[in-house]
Amino acid sequence: MNGKEQRRAMILTGVIEGRLAAGEAAELMSLSGRQERRLRHALLRDGPAALVHGNRGRKPIHTLGPGLRERVTALAEGLYSGCNDQHLTELLAEREGIALSRSSVRRILRAAGRRSPQRRRAPRHRARRERMPQAGMLLQVDGSRHQWFGPGGPWLTLVGGIDDATGDVPCAIFREQEDAHGYLLVLREVVRKRGVPLALYSDRHKIFQSEPKEPLALEEELAGKPLPTQVRRVLDELGVHWIGDRSPQAKGRVERLWRTLQDRLYQELRLDGVTTLEQANAALPALLTRHNARFRQAPAQAGSAYQRFPAGKRPNDVFCFRYWRTVSMDNVVSLDGRFIPIPPGPRRRSYARAKVEVREHLDGSASVHYQGACIARQQAKPGDLRTKRRGEPRENAAPAAAFTKTPKPARTGPWKPAVNHPWRRSLVTA
Repeated sequence: MNGKEQRRAMILTGVIEGRLAAGEAAELMSLSGRQERRLRHALLRDGPAALVHGNRGRKPIHTLGPGLRERVTALAEGLYSGCNDQHLTELLAEREGIALSRSSVRRILRAAGRRSPQRRRAPRHRARRERMPQAGMLLQVDGSRHQWFGPGGPWLTLVGGIDDATGDVPCAIFREQEDAHGYLLVLREVVRKRGVPLALYSDRHKIFQSEPKEPLALEEELAGKPLPTQVRRVLDELGVHWIGDRSPQAKGRVERLWRTLQDRLYQELRLDGVTTLEQANAALPALLTRHNARFRQAPAQAGSAYQRFPAGKRPNDVFCFRYWRTVSMDNVVSLDGRFIPIPPGPRRRSYARAKVEVREHLDGSASVHYQGACIARQQAKPGDLRTKRRGEPRENAAPAAAFTKTPKPARTGPWKPAVNHPWRRSLVTA
């Protein structure tokens, strides 16, 4: 069974056991009520095998036989040698009576190791996209790995963004590698200086979207899609529309920015005597100010499209990493080697076995939240933040009291062994 069929079996089992309503199960499986009943009855009648498609493992009726494949390959290498895929398809139909599609012929030849004799066509013409008319409508972000201190210096990644309308670089930061922590630092600074952009354009790095090959967690299977990454969650909370590119050329504006900075910024850092990452980040704001004054362009439409930060939210609670964890029996939350003690709650309440949300803030500090309230904090720890296992995003109630074993009733008379007790069995000897 594949993942979809296993998910259906799990949901239907919940309906059979009474843990789910039939309507809820149909909605989770994106099926009608009639189809849900049909699958449930089939599961009861034939077991999990009833959920597997009937054609699974069968040979398609239009499968090409091995003899036909060998004949096409032999003709392509012999009589029709030098013909391209489309011409060969036409000749096979006209002269040999072999009616195949071009894609089938191409698939047969590629499997046999034969490439088309035609040369690779020229690159497709690309037209430069017009800039957005107003500042703040689109922010392109990316990371550039380069030896920013010279050929003998370390490899660092400059994470930053460029306003599509004006060419301004609102913020950038040097990092040891391209990571979610760096992007959140850049986004927080952009929001603080300019505001919230309407859209953000980036590549399809796993920082912005989940890996398609990774198996889904239980909550993701029930939702029918993977949960957003830490950066995508922040963008969703801010109301920023994310756009993922399909090629490096699609975000050419930020790519050209890196080419310019690798040529000019490297020289500026060398003239300022910068040799460490800390010195580079300290000198970067002044260098970006000079860069913006040199390369800034006037937008087609005056004004700014940057939005205000959402009311009722705090930047420290938005720009952070969020995880779900279970409090241990000694009221400690563990987060990949980080241990956060939970103080007693009201009336010395224990949070043991409660599902809580742990937030790692960008300054390295951490806080634990339960039912919308912060119940514990921990001071900042040195080092960069790394994305960790998210955990199941749901909250359960902490037990009111520890489990107590029910005492056995007091004996009222002499104890008598049961009928099948070994003492009552007769010993039979041969």
